[in-house]
Amino acid sequence: MEPLNHIERRAVSALAVIFGLRMFGLFLVLPVLALYADGLPGATPLMVGLALGVYGLTQAIFQIPFGRLSDRFGRKRLITFGLLLFALGSMVSAEAATVPGIIVGRALQGAGAIAAVVLALLADLTREQQRIKATALVGGMIGVAFLTALMGGSVLEGWIGVPGLFYLAALAALVAMPVLWWGVPTPLHSGSLVYSRRHGDWSSVFSNRHLLRLDFGVFVQHLSLMALFVAVPPALVDVLGLGSPDHWRVYVPVLVASVVAMLPLLLLSMRSGKSYTAFRVALSLMLISAAFLAWAAGQGWGLVGGLVIFFTGFNLLEALLPSLVSRVAPSALKGTALGVYNTCQFAGVFVGGAVGGVIFGHFGPAGVFLLMGTLLALWWIVVLLGDVPELMNSVTVYLEDMPAAQFEKRIAALRQLPGVYDVTVLAGQNMVYLKVSPSGFHNASLDDVAGVSVH
Repeated sequence: MEPLNHIERRAVSALAVIFGLRMFGLFLVLPVLALYADGLPGATPLMVGLALGVYGLTQAIFQIPFGRLSDRFGRKRLITFGLLLFALGSMVSAEAATVPGIIVGRALQGAGAIAAVVLALLADLTREQQRIKATALVGGMIGVAFLTALMGGSVLEGWIGVPGLFYLAALAALVAMPVLWWGVPTPLHSGSLVYSRRHGDWSSVFSNRHLLRLDFGVFVQHLSLMALFVAVPPALVDVLGLGSPDHWRVYVPVLVASVVAMLPLLLLSMRSGKSYTAFRVALSLMLISAAFLAWAAGQGWGLVGGLVIFFTGFNLLEALLPSLVSRVAPSALKGTALGVYNTCQFAGVFVGGAVGGVIFGHFGPAGVFLLMGTLLALWWIVVLLGDVPELMNSVTVYLEDMPAAQFEKRIAALRQLPGVYDVTVLAGQNMVYLKVSPSGFHNASLDDVAGVSVH
């Protein structure tokens, strides 16, 4: 298996730290926010729910604008702006003395919608065949941040209070900024140095059937996740007799077991031509888990076993789906495509919590699991009936030192090679990524371009 090159290692490491710091700040308040907000002026069940969920709503609203603007003005500028908004929202929440004040702060946190832009920058700086590995490493950092925050939030709240947790979240966002500017390489995206034969208008992102299937899928995936967390906490109390402070005793082993079970499937997905197969396997696991939970969640072993199956499929999809989106989308529209993708993701979070709550109130946990199963079955049918997209590969080309005029001539020559779709030049590097068709491009064609080599 080909390793990451030095640019990819640097980019993945730094972006994983940035994502991890931001996710740590976000998850830190989740175990304690509902109880804290319930004791403030203006607290009602609806207002407390909004304090928790409004973040997902504003994330969904601003993912596409951030992704689109990053295609035009650069990834790093938009990520910096998003981190500043997140830090500002955290400080507003820390100073809020009422539930509406917390809602305003949480909405500002969500308005810093950088997820799509970070994933687009990761895609800019990694080759197509290394994309799954890169997103898996970033996803692993998010998992570590989630577990650390889940267990640490309750402990730290006793020392610094919920306002202190919000200030800690703001600090994490501010620390991420120098990591971004000093640790992450900068890809060039000027018209003279980036070329795409599939450039098209940005609205084409909404008509690409492969992207639309992936967007629908991530909506169902995260709707299922939020619906699951509506039904599972009461089930842990009723079936296992665990009070809410002890629920981590189930969640942490389940997440660890699911990661261990996922690793062989992830390795399969890294092999040439196997990523779409692994995607279908992961979706099938989520569908099986919903059916299993609907049947056996009344038993302790059934509840825990169903959760392990669910998170095995879910975590694998978390690594695969962003990679598939970035490999299908044109490079010039990558930020826009990932913006649409992340909008659907956070819309699923918001709808899953709301609809899951209504279904749970009328039909209990079994109704929620049947809802999940129905939607996952619909997604499975859509994937089964659809054609398999052509997933691009990347070739890394090194250019000799040469005057700027000759450099641009070499880039123009690379653009014209058969099977080349996109050319991305890294700022300050003599390195070029070619996005190529696996069936239409041959390395031998590079022999016709002087001053370039493949290592």
